[in-house]
Amino acid sequence: MLNHQISRRDFLKLATTGTLAFALSDLKLDRALAASNVTQGLMTISGVPLYDAPSFLANQIHLFGKDQVADVTGIEENGDEGNPFNTVWYRLNNEGYTYSGLVLPVETKYQKPIFSVPANGQVGEITVPFSDTKVDPYVYAKRGYRVYYGSTHWVKKVVVTREEKSIWYQIYDSELKKYFYVSSHDMRLIPNDELTLLSPEVPGDDKLIVVERETQMVTAFEGDKMVFSQRCSSGSKGTETPKGEFRTYHKGPAVHMTNQGDAIENIYNLPGVPWCSFFTGAGHAFHGTYWHNDYGRPRSHGCVNLLPGDAKFLYRWTLPNVPADADYVHLPGEGTRVQVI
Repeated sequence: MLNHQISRRDFLKLATTGTLAFALSDLKLDRALAASNVTQGLMTISGVPLYDAPSFLANQIHLFGKDQVADVTGIEENGDEGNPFNTVWYRLNNEGYTYSGLVLPVETKYQKPIFSVPANGQVGEITVPFSDTKVDPYVYAKRGYRVYYGSTHWVKKVVVTREEKSIWYQIYDSELKKYFYVSSHDMRLIPNDELTLLSPEVPGDDKLIVVERETQMVTAFEGDKMVFSQRCSSGSKGTETPKGEFRTYHKGPAVHMTNQGDAIENIYNLPGVPWCSFFTGAGHAFHGTYWHNDYGRPRSHGCVNLLPGDAKFLYRWTLPNVPADADYVHLPGEGTRVQVI
């Protein structure tokens, strides 16, 4: 998976001596955010500026609104530093440049409907920039919440509305204990072979995930061999990801994360957080992120934010393995080892 290798022993030694960032630079692992296949970008906040050059000091030529979609027509890897590990800027609509941390890479891939799901349900992922759910399976029904590209949801059944000739997936939100409906064209049902355990031949205790908070890196090892290394966003000041030794003992493919009801400020309400591998009882997890692209900067409420594809790799690679027809597994004392340093 990686062109450059560093052993687990050397990695931990470099981390403890504060020289890991230099080694990652030498291995060319310090600019892992420059994805060359990005074709569309979704604005994550209101007022995202478009500049006439890849610099925060350049002239602003436009402000995008939240959830606006733009074509990514080029990538500049050496723009102004948006965070200590990200200098990537996107050229949008052939007009100007925007810092990549403010733009979510998305696609528009409409799906052919599937007309049945297993009795216990099936996980599905959104494959368009965003989709507005409905509280009833009709085009003009009342809106539910908006769901975003890469988010995942537990599909309970398929509903065909013959009057409208429309096809909907009924999703269940276990946090709200409510059902919503997603257009079948906006969601891909995940086949079972995408949920199998990766590297099943590797003994459980030979797998290790290291979260290095200083460099914002998540790195996975099989024995002494590095098999995964990507930039993350760990907990920000006041909600830091805890240091220590843990295990990924409870997991789910789609979780509605919220602190409503127990927080006075910094409320978050995030349905469909994808590929969650929890490693504490307080809710710290590796998971995919659809509300920012600013990896390399601590900015979570304690979890370890990753690109959805990276979170899916860890979800499939770690123990316990979650069966395709299960929306959650909880096995205290088991799981893959995690070390946060």
